[in-house]
Amino acid sequence: MRFMMLVKASKDSEAGVLPSKELLSAMGQFTEEMAKAGVLLSAEGLHASSKGARITFSGSKRTVTDGPFAETKELLGGFWMIQVESKAEAIAWASRVPFADGEVVEVRQVFEASDFPVEVFSPEDAAREQELRDELQRKAAKR
Repeated sequence: MRFMMLVKASKDSEAGVLPSKELLSAMGQFTEEMAKAGVLLSAEGLHASSKGARITFSGSKRTVTDGPFAETKELLGGFWMIQVESKAEAIAWASRVPFADGEVVEVRQVFEASDFPVEVFSPEDAAREQELRDELQRKAAKR
């Protein structure tokens, strides 16, 4: 099962304040522990929403709105993608994130091909998706 551990943005991260050296070190150690345990698929931090954009869809019309975005509690600051045996295991990893009081990590399961009925997502489509995922992993491993 794949889970994404979503890090919520904060007022500091939205203001462009970088984490302290101590926090970066602790997060690096935590990420390394997940890698050594074989559960880490990827991990990234995100720039402030002021460097981003949103695209709103309305029929065939697309409206682009440049950041920043007002509601920081609804914004993401980064993520870890992990592969574990259960939601409980994902929660156990997320509970170890070295954050301060008041910070939030949301745990969400990622859809797998097997979550969809065959009428919606055929075995051929699932095989193509898996082939693409495998190819992306091979390319990432070469970097």
